[in-house]
Amino acid sequence: MAENDAMPTVPKNRGPYISSVTSRGMNLVIRGIVLFFIGVFLALVLNLLQIQRNVTLFPPDVITSIFSSAWWVPPCCGTASAVIGLLYPCMDRHLGEPHKFKREWSSVMRCVAVFVGINHASAKVDFANNIQLSLTLAALSIGLWWTFDRSRSGFGLGVGIAFLATLVSQLLVYNGVYQYTSPDFLYVRSWLPCIFFAGGITMGNIGRQLAMYECKVIAEKSHED
Repeated sequence: MAENDAMPTVPKNRGPYISSVTSRGMNLVIRGIVLFFIGVFLALVLNLLQIQRNVTLFPPDVITSIFSSAWWVPPCCGTASAVIGLLYPCMDRHLGEPHKFKREWSSVMRCVAVFVGINHASAKVDFANNIQLSLTLAALSIGLWWTFDRSRSGFGLGVGIAFLATLVSQLLVYNGVYQYTSPDFLYVRSWLPCIFFAGGITMGNIGRQLAMYECKVIAEKSHED
């Protein structure tokens, strides 16, 4: 009896609450990593399109041999993609407006394809002037939001992301980190906010789709408990 009393009691189950918190934290990290690498991949592909068209020019001392891109571009884009992809579902939960429009991977992949197409148009299609190009890309970006998002939170976050990203780009160009050929919007091109807006919507949809699996896992574990 004494030996049995001296033995420590080991709980067999940590409880549904602790398990749920652990699962959410792990899923958050996994989603962040996946979004980071998606952002890195898209940055390499899209930056290659821009450089081929000579839209952006990087000083020779910061050029690396990886797809003719400056070394800091992929990790910066990957980090921004992770933040945006995690922010969208978080805002949906806090605003109480769960995004349910076209929640399937086929729709997300089409959204990515349209985003790449918008970037391709900005680099390859010749327009009469920059205003015409900017208006066309603005219409395409809003069309992307209407086709694959249609949420007020998505539109608001997209506009905020476009503003902040354009401001950061202006500061980087002003400090000589890189430059745009034929700038017409202070130090950058006038269509750049449209690209950032479309990119925010795209990464937001990817983040929402990844977050959907977290809800399914937690719901299944709660049902089992």
